[in-house]
Amino acid sequence: MTSTKSARPQPGGTRSRLRLVVIQALVFSLLATLGARLYYLQVISGEDYQGQAASQSIRDIVVQPQRGLIVDDMGRPLVTNRLTYVTSIDTTLLNRFEKRERRALVRRVARVLDLRPARIERALVLCGTEGAVAGRCWNGSPYQPVPIAENISQEQALRISEQPEDFPGVLVEQQSVREYPSPYGINAAHVLGYLSPITADELDAAKAAGDSSVNGASVVGRAGVEKTYDDWLRGQPGYQQVAVNSKGQVLGDVSDIAAQPGDTLVTSIDAKVQSVVEKQLHEMISIARATRDPVTKRDFEADSGAAVVMEVDTGRIVAMASQPTYDPSVWVGGITSQQLADLYSEAAGTPLLARSFQGQFAPGSTWKPFMTAGALSNGYGTDTVLGCPSAVRIGNRDFHNHESAAYGSVTFARALEVSCNTFFFQIGMRYWAQLGSDPTDVNAKDPLVAEAKAFGFGSPTGVDLPGEASGRIADRKWKRAYYRSMKDYYCGISAKPQDADTSDFVYRFAREFCLEGYYYRQGDAANFAIGQGDTLVTPLQLARGYAAIANGGTLWEPRIGKAVVSPAGKVIKRIKPSKAGELDLPAGMLDYIDEALKGVSRQGTMSWKLGGFPLDQVQIRAKTGSAEVYGKQSTGWVASYTDDYVVVMMISQGGTGSGSTGDGVRAIWEALYGVDGDQVDPSNALIPGTTPPAALPEFGRDGSILPPAREEKE
Repeated sequence: MTSTKSARPQPGGTRSRLRLVVIQALVFSLLATLGARLYYLQVISGEDYQGQAASQSIRDIVVQPQRGLIVDDMGRPLVTNRLTYVTSIDTTLLNRFEKRERRALVRRVARVLDLRPARIERALVLCGTEGAVAGRCWNGSPYQPVPIAENISQEQALRISEQPEDFPGVLVEQQSVREYPSPYGINAAHVLGYLSPITADELDAAKAAGDSSVNGASVVGRAGVEKTYDDWLRGQPGYQQVAVNSKGQVLGDVSDIAAQPGDTLVTSIDAKVQSVVEKQLHEMISIARATRDPVTKRDFEADSGAAVVMEVDTGRIVAMASQPTYDPSVWVGGITSQQLADLYSEAAGTPLLARSFQGQFAPGSTWKPFMTAGALSNGYGTDTVLGCPSAVRIGNRDFHNHESAAYGSVTFARALEVSCNTFFFQIGMRYWAQLGSDPTDVNAKDPLVAEAKAFGFGSPTGVDLPGEASGRIADRKWKRAYYRSMKDYYCGISAKPQDADTSDFVYRFAREFCLEGYYYRQGDAANFAIGQGDTLVTPLQLARGYAAIANGGTLWEPRIGKAVVSPAGKVIKRIKPSKAGELDLPAGMLDYIDEALKGVSRQGTMSWKLGGFPLDQVQIRAKTGSAEVYGKQSTGWVASYTDDYVVVMMISQGGTGSGSTGDGVRAIWEALYGVDGDQVDPSNALIPGTTPPAALPEFGRDGSILPPAREEKE
């Protein structure tokens, strides 16, 4: 009998088969999904991904352009370029290393370049990321090799480039950096300016404006003509695409867009004249520092100085010098913190400050020709005669002439010749009494103030240099504004009992200022008339003012740039002289002042420095000035001109005008016109024919630069 038990279905076997079917279905589903995805990747999207993979092996490298040259009016190079070795690190490769390998590589590079590893690490940090240090981080693309050292020696370059296995991802290449040929030994740092790396904010602004001429590795002009004409000088970067493998090694070039060199800037500076001006300014300061001040009984500080040579009829700057100065090459390859601190150091005289157009000083008696123009335009005549006593009492104090000299009754012309303070004191006091005797009236008229402003004082000249100071006209409105800004400070001093740190003078001044510091008194008007008090000018402003007297009343915007020329030698832009305004003066007035200033050179305060000079052939007009500054020694000025040029020189804390700068000014005139003793030899003149060239230098395609042919004056 057959058993029915064995024929029954087994529950466990059914479940096993069911599991197998489910697993098979899942496997087939996964395989189908994988196959579909593979088909999509390889067939449908294959070309796209193949392109992306290829692009990941292509790297863009920015090729920095060669910056344009800066030359003088004869084509002499003032700023050029030289090749230097630059070390960079490919951070895309470096970031793949383990920390230990990375530290070891950075240490090896640091030993070769004589740098601290920490400095290299800071340079590799991308700006805007964690740990970035402003001014030291990398502004460029994270895919571009980061420069960590410039100006390295050839030996250092060879050690890295010849041992690539020890320095993976470290590149050495040649780039151009600024070079200063210094023709005739000139410095001209404040005129030329300097470069430094572009900041993140500047780069963002350039990108927003669609400016493709800069990138994270760019350097830009920071001062002088390097900044003013930066757009022309910087050129256009190129871009090189190279294929690399997974290790970052270059396999070959893919494409190349050549960089476009910057344009050349032709300036109106004449290197020969600049050399003489710098030398004379330096010598005059050195002599002053070895000369005893009869007032303070110690040697003159002569802490700074400036000199300007300007064309009378165009406003072009032929030479401009400031002391103290600095070596512009200090910025090449990066400046250290100590070097930067030295440039801003007050103890060193703040070398970065250009005294010629950024320094502001009381003009002293060089102010008087402009006051003469104001007086002759407002009630006084050339036949006016006033007394020139040794002193004039203003309030309860006597104000004196230099060395208390008295000259009796004099005209304006004689007052200019002997630089009579008391004569001009009376002019200022009379206008104050007639038009504004109320010391609180800020709207009272003052013809002398109006004339000073008409000559451009108190406003920038518009020179094509950044950071120009505006000077200061210390009139009633300025005094009221100054009082408001300083009232709390001085009232705070006067409100407390005098302490040991506050002198009697300061405490007394604080009390008076707190009560009546906004009063414009008769003494303020008198001081204004002789260029003393709180009125300040720059040497460039003074030169421009004297040029207006010389040329018949035209105020020019001073210019250093003369033309922009392409690398191929084509003139792209001529920078023409620009008029800032015309003086509205009665006919013959400037001629009267001109004749009076001739007298200053022949029998006035400058005559003792021009003995034997051929004034009949080279007619120098001049005005000297000695500005007294509270707590300091006098600032010495000489402002002078001929029909062709203006020459102004000043020395802060240098003594009297002619005493401190007179010999230097004479030496400049002798060099300009070829004066030897009492004879004029045009063949020895720095500028043949006494006028700079109107034509531009000739630029050959081979890079040669030829001086321009001499033409008639512009």
